[in-house]
Amino acid sequence: MKIAFPRDASSASLLELAGTANSDVLFIGDPRVNIEPGERMFERMSQVMRETGAGWVYSDSVGHQRIDYRPGSIRDNFDFGPVIAVRVKAIAGLSESRWGGLYDLRLRISEKESIVRIPEPLYAASVSDSRRSGEKQFDYVDPKNREHQLEMESIATDHLKRVGAWLEPRFDPVPPPAERYPVQASVVIPVRNRERTIRDAVESALDQKTAFDFNVIVVDNHSTDPTTEILRGLGDARLVHIVPDRRDLGIGGCWNAAIYSSYCGRYAVQLDSDDLYVNDQVLSRIVGELEGGPYAMVIASYTMVDFSLNQIPPGLIDHREWTRENGRNNALRINGLGAPRAFDTSVLRPIGFANVSYGEDYAVALRISRDYEIGRIYDSVYLCRRWEGNTDSALPLDMVNRYDSYKDWIRTVEIEARQRKNAG
Repeated sequence: MKIAFPRDASSASLLELAGTANSDVLFIGDPRVNIEPGERMFERMSQVMRETGAGWVYSDSVGHQRIDYRPGSIRDNFDFGPVIAVRVKAIAGLSESRWGGLYDLRLRISEKESIVRIPEPLYAASVSDSRRSGEKQFDYVDPKNREHQLEMESIATDHLKRVGAWLEPRFDPVPPPAERYPVQASVVIPVRNRERTIRDAVESALDQKTAFDFNVIVVDNHSTDPTTEILRGLGDARLVHIVPDRRDLGIGGCWNAAIYSSYCGRYAVQLDSDDLYVNDQVLSRIVGELEGGPYAMVIASYTMVDFSLNQIPPGLIDHREWTRENGRNNALRINGLGAPRAFDTSVLRPIGFANVSYGEDYAVALRISRDYEIGRIYDSVYLCRRWEGNTDSALPLDMVNRYDSYKDWIRTVEIEARQRKNAG
């Protein structure tokens, strides 16, 4: 047995490999990676494929643990490692693709057979991408990857249609509010230990010029640095400083503390404690967009900057891959929908946020998009600071795995819910 290396990621390349296979199992390797098979790697992967009936098998490698595959693992950057085993017969039905051959193959196999991880280090491999987690997460919105992303979207869309989870561009009307609100809008800022940035963020919100009343709700999650003292010293009646009674809140739990409070406005608008609005008209523009739809949620665009607010690559993050026709379907393939996010509070309250600090916003956006149209603003209204204090700037592998696994679970729940919605 040996590893076969495709010349590129196209479907034609995979078909060529299948044509030269001398058994019913094909071992496909990443030609960019130096792979050292373990003593019984081929035998072990073949054995598991036979005994489980799997159509696709992958494994851990030395020093690199991976996560299990589930129905919601449909993102095209799932980490299978540089060696996989597939059944040769599965390759025959691939559509023509330039970059998405393996992606298409994987999704098609998952519809009929299982995809199985072996939690054993069956080989050693060099690192194929040495960038930190915070540097890789925006690859899919880089303009130079646009054609690649369109092809991946098409493959994912076809998969969702085949499994009955694709939603047509028909949306429920946003219901009128069933209660009165103290202000028209609330800027919500969860924070913990951001003494270097919290004043900038809050003042950016308080400086907004609007024709309506608004407040700024800062949920201070028991900061142990001077953050709390800074907030207490700002002295603006529009600033609502909440310190929760509980000490087990993640970012989602802090959002819940804001939106379920008596201070929350008709609309709840995000601002992270590291970041700033680009000018004093942002809140008016976002609320105008929410009202103009009317939309249950609006997602705008932002610019990546360093701590000193100098623009850094990739610059503008506008998520133009979102379209009215297919955005809520393509959202199941990618890892995020953009920022800042703003919500109709009357729609948001029945849903609420998961009490976690990663993926809570993604889960809410998927849930809202299942029923309602999401409005978009494609020019930058927000400066997103990337600095050493960011929680996702350089995540260790076990945390990357935990976060990816959680988002795959979110997608799994959402796919099943959409299948039930379509089934009536």
